[in-house]
Amino acid sequence: MASVGVSHPRTILQQAAEGLKAGDAERWIAPVAELLQATPADPTAWQVHGLLLRETDRRELAIPSLRRAAQLDPRNVKIAHALARTLREAGLPSLDAYGAALQLSPGNPDIMLDIAGALIAEGRAADARRGLEQVLGRSPEWVHGQSLLSQTRWLDGERDGFTSNFDAVLRSHPANLDLRREQIMCLAHAKHYDEVLRVVADGRAAMDEHLLFDASEAIAYAEMGELERADVLFEQLTPIDDAALAVRRVRHLLRSQRLEDAAALLAEWLASDSAAMFWPYAASTWRLLGDPRYEWLEGDGRFVGVYDLADRLPDLGVLADKLRSLHTTRSQPLMQSVRGGTQTDGNLFSLIDPVIVQLREAVRAAVAEHAAALPPPHPDHPLLRTRRSPIRFAGAWSVRLAAGGRHASHVHPMGWFSSALYILLPPDLGREQAGWLALGEPPPELGLRLPPARLMEPKPGRLALFPSTMWHGTKAFAEGERMTVAFDVAMPS
Repeated sequence: MASVGVSHPRTILQQAAEGLKAGDAERWIAPVAELLQATPADPTAWQVHGLLLRETDRRELAIPSLRRAAQLDPRNVKIAHALARTLREAGLPSLDAYGAALQLSPGNPDIMLDIAGALIAEGRAADARRGLEQVLGRSPEWVHGQSLLSQTRWLDGERDGFTSNFDAVLRSHPANLDLRREQIMCLAHAKHYDEVLRVVADGRAAMDEHLLFDASEAIAYAEMGELERADVLFEQLTPIDDAALAVRRVRHLLRSQRLEDAAALLAEWLASDSAAMFWPYAASTWRLLGDPRYEWLEGDGRFVGVYDLADRLPDLGVLADKLRSLHTTRSQPLMQSVRGGTQTDGNLFSLIDPVIVQLREAVRAAVAEHAAALPPPHPDHPLLRTRRSPIRFAGAWSVRLAAGGRHASHVHPMGWFSSALYILLPPDLGREQAGWLALGEPPPELGLRLPPARLMEPKPGRLALFPSTMWHGTKAFAEGERMTVAFDVAMPS
């Protein structure tokens, strides 16, 4: 690369920071490294250099740069927090670094949330819970903290009353709408719709009418199957232009077998910036109606790929042991599809452990191979309207299922492609397709009775890739252990 010069270092750093936000971090690593040769005592340059490396999955190189930035500017809380967060992402001890950051900004809510997450990742959910309870005792209206406390209680095995911490604070702060909204969201993720209705009633008694209560009531009745009551409520909400509410109304229309009405509502939203939320429902609706757009959206065989990677991966036994050590919680997470198992915390592919790095790069190569074989670009298709590179990951995790475990049918609308990579499989896979991956089968609560468009047989070392907006779930198995790695490929920008 040609020299960028060093006469205007602030300009270079500003441009690099903008590139970082725009997803163009790779381009700026070399210019900032060149800048550091001329200004080795500039903490901001070291900070930006570390953040660029972190963004491009080179945390083992990012950490020394961030440490140097912290040495040069020890009072800078942003640098201290970035160092702590990068250490945690890399799988290295981070609590001391978080403590140092917190000393610079006592009570900082973002740092407090990260500390709780770090404790959970280390298998110290009880400590995370106690710490959150102490902080919330001083700052009870901290909404994100209350939400994380409820999620931590869920992870700890509580099912009934896991959001009672919201109830306690709302008794003394009854007009806090944000707290009520967050409690409703937690309960909806748990499918505790009777409790949603209770919170709605409590909110109305304390605050009178509000759109949040009207929408939550309509959604709860729809998801509980009280269709006539939900229909009246949704009709009253028709003028509201909100994507999340529109998705719920589409679900209600499908559950009510009003396919043409669902198709009409979908047509309004598929042209919007929120289209990713609606593609899965469009696929099911068009498939039921025999609409040829279903084949256009999901029917091309090149959209789904199967790759046997055992010869490119670390030894599967070693990999299974490594992943097993990362499963530190006792129960499934609240806001995920896991049923009867656990899921690792954070982005698995951020770890700098050589076993995980080899796994990540083998997967990256397979995804690149899959992307190169896609049909030609198409400006309207959610898979084909984007570039095919670079291959970046929006998230990665491991799922460990026990006997009877499965994944509920779901989607990842913020991704480009999603995945299942099989590491360890139970012994009863040959029995009625136990543990198999089902693609294109909508959630059973919609009552559509559509069979899977495709069933995929798991094998150790096998990677399945499919569109992130395609329904996917798994069939339960009777005995043994099933361990997978899953990830979302980020939409290339």
